[in-house]
Amino acid sequence: MTSPAERPSVLFVCVHNAGRSQMAAAFLTHLAGGRVQVRSAGSAPADTVNPAVVEAMSEAGIDISAEVPKVLTVEAVQASDVVITMGCGDTCPVFPGKRYLDWGLPDPAGQGVEAVRPIRGEIEKRIRGLLEEIAPLSQE
Repeated sequence: MTSPAERPSVLFVCVHNAGRSQMAAAFLTHLAGGRVQVRSAGSAPADTVNPAVVEAMSEAGIDISAEVPKVLTVEAVQASDVVITMGCGDTCPVFPGKRYLDWGLPDPAGQGVEAVRPIRGEIEKRIRGLLEEIAPLSQE
């Protein structure tokens, strides 16, 4: 049994950390209510989060306007229980004992909010499934 202090940790990784991984981290943070430690990073981070992604998340009631793309570090991978990659390919470091998932999702880079909405919806669906698996609400 794990104690409440031993929350599962999830790292979302994409190339620029400006779209998919930011949306996934924001949804998990929002939906988990503190039950999961959440990180996101990019193998080649952009300067800013994609404005269409910020707008799409705002439509979903989640403000990510203050988020900044972060560089992927070995330490972030080592500190995570689950690493979910979204198109970073071989640039993601792999360590034994970690659970890796690869979510093949379209890259919202250069897309308008209309193109980002279906990606946002797919990410939210996957996050809800992941959350139910790694940190389900107790049935008490």
